[in-house]
Amino acid sequence: MARSEEAQAFFHAVYSAVQEIPHGKVTSYGHIAKLVGTPQRPRQVGVCLKHLPVDPSARFNHENVPWQRVINAKGVISPRSQPEGSRSQAAALEAEGVVVTTGALGELMVDFAEYGWFPRILPSEEGDGLESVDSEEGESDEE
Repeated sequence: MARSEEAQAFFHAVYSAVQEIPHGKVTSYGHIAKLVGTPQRPRQVGVCLKHLPVDPSARFNHENVPWQRVINAKGVISPRSQPEGSRSQAAALEAEGVVVTTGALGELMVDFAEYGWFPRILPSEEGDGLESVDSEEGESDEE
């Protein structure tokens, strides 16, 4: 099914923003939504990442969009229908040097205080005279 122009623009904005997350850092779905101007749409950010093409010939794909760097607002790798999905995301983060721990309920977690990336604006937009500042703590965004 073809996407509307609005949906295509949103997917493009999300994928472009995720490409700016530095190696070894993570952010939340909600923060990406905020950075692309739609703070009310964190779940849709997750949908975009779920539908990220695997095909390396696609403009945005699993190789050039670091999807693994986006986790939920609690610092937890969001569970998926298959448990190996969360585990593969954890492995991809660990390969970047991010420490992934296991919580009391078996959830895979990342410490935002150490690995969080929460700039006020995207680094690509810094030329507009605004500053980018990483926060020391996670955001309280919804997933």
